Amino acid sequence: MVSNQEIIGKTLGSLNASKERHGIIIRKIQRGTVNLPLLNDVEILAGDLIELEGRKADVERFVKHIGYAERPTVVTDLLYVGFGIFLGGILGSLSLKFGNVPVSLSTSGGALIMGIVFGWLRSRKPTFGAIPEPAIWLMNNLGLNVFIAIVGISAGPHFIQGLRDSGLSLFIAGILVSVIPMVIGLLLGKYVFKFHPAITLGACAGSRTTTAGLGEIEDVLDSKVPALSYTITYAVGNTLLIIWGVVIVLLMQ
Repeated sequence: MVSNQEIIGKTLGSLNASKERHGIIIRKIQRGTVNLPLLNDVEILAGDLIELEGRKADVERFVKHIGYAERPTVVTDLLYVGFGIFLGGILGSLSLKFGNVPVSLSTSGGALIMGIVFGWLRSRKPTFGAIPEPAIWLMNNLGLNVFIAIVGISAGPHFIQGLRDSGLSLFIAGILVSVIPMVIGLLLGKYVFKFHPAITLGACAGSRTTTAGLGEIEDVLDSKVPALSYTITYAVGNTLLIIWGVVIVLLMQ
């Protein structure tokens, strides 16, 4: 794992020419989920994973030169994960009042912000906070499916009652309210802000606070790039959802 400030920003060519690389073969460079080409002009960045081959002493010397040995593990750093969730819950429970309207990130928004912070900390110093890839997959897939099931089970009775009270117009209005902002967001991302489609799709999923949508986008694209724009719009959307929910209740009184 590249973490040495003297290496970050240099090219693979300059890394190959260093004396510390003697006896070492660079087999692969991975950035996120993407394998980079082993070309001399490829820039080395913090967090890149470099797979090495050579004598143990040579490998250990070169590892110290570039950063930290990221070894396969099946153990999750639960203290690190739990502490992040704890701080996120505290952050989300704090609220500010503007008149009669309380403004808060909520516990989910606070946990998201701390997830970003703790992920950044691990990228800077990857000696702690390890989570095995299978554990991440389990949380992304099983966790999201369980979340969707709980939401559906909880919302089902209220949906039926709403149809009885308001008729089919409520269902049609819900479709329009859900679809129109997404279409506008896609058009703005493409024609106004000139975002890459992956960034636009991630931002739209975040604005609807739909983590399941983000997971499907990442699976289809086989990339984690949409998560870059998802985090910000998720936090903003979640906060505005809480604020406007309170505003609407106050207006109805």
